[in-house]
Amino acid sequence: MRKRFVPSFFLFAALLALAGGPIFSGPQDQSPAVCPTCGDEDPRLEACTVVMVGRLASTDGSVMTTHTCDCGSCDWTFRRIPAADHKAGDVRKIYHIGQFDAMSPALGLKWDRVGDNYTGLDLPQPAHTYGYIHGDFGYMNDKQVSIGESTLGNVPKIENTTAAPKFDITMLTLIAMERSATAREAIQVMGSLAEKYGYGFTDSGEMLAVADPKEVWLFEIMPVGPLWTPTSGKPGAVWCAQRIPDDHVAVCPNESRIGEIDLSNKDMFMASPNVVSLAVEQKLYNPAGGKPFCWKRAYSPNETSAVASGGSRVRMWRFYNLVAPSLNLGPETPNMDFPVSVKPDKKLSLKDVIAIVRDRCEGTIFDPARGLQGGPFGNPNFLPYGFTLDGKKYNTSRIISVNRAEYVTVTQARGGYPDPIGGIVWLAWGHQDTSCFMPLYNGMTEIPRGFEIGDHWEVDRDSTRWAFDYTDFHTQVIYSEAIKDVRAAQARWETSAIDRTPIIDQNALDLYKKDPAAAARYLNDYCMDNAAAITSAWWKLGDTLLVKFNKLWIYDAKARKRNPLIFPDWYLRMLVEQNGLKPVEPAKK
Repeated sequence: MRKRFVPSFFLFAALLALAGGPIFSGPQDQSPAVCPTCGDEDPRLEACTVVMVGRLASTDGSVMTTHTCDCGSCDWTFRRIPAADHKAGDVRKIYHIGQFDAMSPALGLKWDRVGDNYTGLDLPQPAHTYGYIHGDFGYMNDKQVSIGESTLGNVPKIENTTAAPKFDITMLTLIAMERSATAREAIQVMGSLAEKYGYGFTDSGEMLAVADPKEVWLFEIMPVGPLWTPTSGKPGAVWCAQRIPDDHVAVCPNESRIGEIDLSNKDMFMASPNVVSLAVEQKLYNPAGGKPFCWKRAYSPNETSAVASGGSRVRMWRFYNLVAPSLNLGPETPNMDFPVSVKPDKKLSLKDVIAIVRDRCEGTIFDPARGLQGGPFGNPNFLPYGFTLDGKKYNTSRIISVNRAEYVTVTQARGGYPDPIGGIVWLAWGHQDTSCFMPLYNGMTEIPRGFEIGDHWEVDRDSTRWAFDYTDFHTQVIYSEAIKDVRAAQARWETSAIDRTPIIDQNALDLYKKDPAAAARYLNDYCMDNAAAITSAWWKLGDTLLVKFNKLWIYDAKARKRNPLIFPDWYLRMLVEQNGLKPVEPAKK
């Protein structure tokens, strides 16, 4: 097979010509008016994928949730909030916290300035509030109550962007973390507060996976329209929750998932008192029509499929294709017709769940690395959004492992252990494809300073996130080659940490039986040291990739030799055809 080297400037010129313009074009501002990802839709509706795994559907009995925070320009910083005891008369101030907000470090990051958006509402503090870890949302508290988030949107007539609602989804999750010992309690806390004080302002319809060591629930909440006020005497939110059976798994890819509900089955469903009446009042459901009430069809319908959407709504099908291929659910299946949850063909391990959140539809017609879109080096990130050409709109696949992730969490709530040991938040910074999941045990008493700082528009080498963006950036240049080095690093650091978990569990448990404080110190030191080591490793990995693929050659540091890149024949044939290249005439003898 004939191989040929193409100089670096020629590569980029050819890619630009073949693509009809700059490959990495598109505005940086991700506001609704200019988001290139979403076409006519609100960009918020395309951000965040959640996977839910019941305890009997996991290989180790843990209840798992995930959150792929796919904003692309949001504040990514994390905080650890300690538990606290409160006196009579103490209050909890409630703030409007926009999940998409991001501020310049020069002005003070989001969580440093949260008090600027005080709603005027004070809630009486309970005697005790739990400690928890949070990023854009609350993720796990001292009782292993865990959360993952996905934006749904809702029918326009129930939107409420006025300042009357005091709660948005971020604030609800923080209060749930502080006041809830179980998943059911968290849902009741959030639902009752939203009903009383209103939900909306910065947020539309939202979904939360709410879990504890025993069960996981799918909780969806919507505003009730712009005319609501606290003095209206009506609930300021409409919400519904459905429990995922213990031996089932489920997904929420920015689409409402709850269908028909049975409120007489209190073990499986919870809802606000207006769950049906609001739909009737807003003419979203006609009880005389002969059809049972369907939550998602009333409040947030999405009539499309993986095929019909050109891959922009492929995540629903892809999840079921991965976890239950025996069901033979095809990509033409309407997304509204997929079941809320299924029993997987095999139980899922933590590694399986991580593989799902890294999935790129490999081997399917929706694989973004296929053909010209992936370029000569099979890069799935070249064109992660739809485009318009000659007045016509085209979609590309919106995969689970989209490259604009702020971070990705996988929570494990595990029974049989004390809460400080049983709960783990696995955190990967930036794009999960090139990042590394790090364990944050519930027993941690602090969080690395590098987790608390940084933003998109200013490189900060003290910010942990930037280490992973640094490696990710250098991976994109020659993806098919560079990703091999990334996978090797993930095997060394991530896989080893997962495999080491039983040993850490046992060591911590032995200490806990003698001295819980000593166990907390042990877990804290382990997580802090591991995070520091991985951060350092990813800075070094980025340096390695920079040297190895510098100038779009391959530099062998050990041999101190430089070798050319080998481009695939299919690409070279397209290059010859597109640019009208002529073969070199043989030398005359």
